[in-house]
Amino acid sequence: MRSVLLAMLFAATVFAQTPSVIPPPPDVAAPPKDAKKTPSGLATKVLEPGTGKDHPRGDEIVTVHYTGWTTDGKMIDSSVTKGRPATFALNRVIPGWTEGVQLMVPGEKRRLWVPEAIAYNKQPDRPKGMLVFDIELLGLPTRAPADVKMPPADAKRTESGLSYRVLQPGTGRVHPKATDMVMVNYTGWGTDGKMFDSSIVGGQPITFPLNGVIKGWTEGVQLMVEGEKTRFWIPDTLAYKGQPSKPQGTLVFDIELLRVN
Repeated sequence: MRSVLLAMLFAATVFAQTPSVIPPPPDVAAPPKDAKKTPSGLATKVLEPGTGKDHPRGDEIVTVHYTGWTTDGKMIDSSVTKGRPATFALNRVIPGWTEGVQLMVPGEKRRLWVPEAIAYNKQPDRPKGMLVFDIELLGLPTRAPADVKMPPADAKRTESGLSYRVLQPGTGRVHPKATDMVMVNYTGWGTDGKMFDSSIVGGQPITFPLNGVIKGWTEGVQLMVEGEKTRFWIPDTLAYKGQPSKPQGTLVFDIELLRVN
């Protein structure tokens, strides 16, 4: 059942203040003539071309910003007003989203006019009729990066052999200590590009003592500040050292440091 985003898209905001309302686009009532239509009845229009080249698969996890309206201009939900993007499996949402987001590439903004048959299809307590969504595809967080096989030339390397590259600068100033508790989101791959673990797939970040994980994590996360996203290439000597039933060889992790306790 397509229930994960159903709850996510229309859940009440966690903020105490009332979120702002994003006005509907002028063509909210019906697709314009330059919108493209698929056999399912979905109409789409690219608002801003993307910078990426890869389209998400139908079962892939995506990160997006979105706002949705009914055709009378009433806003039904928005990740933008909540101040945080949404991450979810593309096969766990309404059919119009599953189809429409697969047409996109990272960095793209697109407007979807989703007929009721591929929206909530008259489900009780759900928005009725055609729905209109502005969607920005921010990324494919669990897809292996292009440089998964080896660190690029601009990666930094520590004396231990740990290589890393900052993907997004942080907003914090304090680096965690090895004895601190940290909260992170992460995804890990082998150098063959196969994902072996991800907090994003699990749907929530993890919290742990920094001295209770593999050495590459203990060293690497101490280099970060809150809000930072960094990619690490961790040699086996700083990872699982050939332990049975553990990932083998060099491991690659994208880590976002959310909080230091």
